[in-house]
Amino acid sequence: MRNEYDFSSAKRGPVVSVPTGKTRVTIRLDDDVLAWFKRQIHEAGGGSYQALINQALREHIGRVGEPLEATLRRVIREELSHAS
Repeated sequence: MRNEYDFSSAKRGPVVSVPTGKTRVTIRLDDDVLAWFKRQIHEAGGGSYQALINQALREHIGRVGEPLEATLRRVIREELSHAS
C-alpha cells in the first residue's frame, strides 16, 4: 500500500452504473417469501431471484383489473392442468 493516493481526478458515485429504467430500492420481505423466490431460482438451475420477483409483480399488476369471470376461468384452467 502507498502512504498517499491522489484522488484529484476521481469521480463521485457508484462504480457500476445502474441500467436505465431500473431504480435501487430497499424493501423488507418476509423471510419465507424471499426463501421461496430463491428456491425457485435454485431449482431452475440459476438466474436472478430479483428478476423473478419483478416478473411476479408485473403479472400481479396485469391482473389487478382482470374481471372476476376471467380470474375464475384462469384459475380453473391452471388447476385442471395441474391435476392432469
